Amino acid sequence: MMALASLVLVTGCATNLKDHKDPYVVKSTEEGKASWYSIKTNYGTKTASGQKLCNKAATAAHKTLPMGTKVRVINLANNKSEIVTITDRGPYKKGRVIDVTIGTAEKLGFVQRGVVPVRVEVLSHKE
Repeated sequence: MMALASLVLVTGCATNLKDHKDPYVVKSTEEGKASWYSIKTNYGTKTASGQKLCNKAATAAHKTLPMGTKVRVINLANNKSEIVTITDRGPYKKGRVIDVTIGTAEKLGFVQRGVVPVRVEVLSHKE
């Protein structure tokens, strides 16, 4: 009887996982290098969007994408990914395409390395 109950529970969980599909579609992609920044390295909490910079926030800086754009940043060295919102301008180092907060860099696994190759996917909601 316990085996049957376990089977039902596992089946129920698997079904729920299928229902949690990605709510985004990829509009465009860009590859290059990512680095991270923080309140300390930014010399304060002011961002180009006017939103306060928070080290743990899922936000990033990009040179041209509109403020509020959602992007998926994929660390090509380990395949970890995070979705962030563009709230600032930069990076200003040649060859870099995006700066993420230090909190996001921790989740992507590259705080110690500082700079990693990434793919940036510009997202929009599925209709």
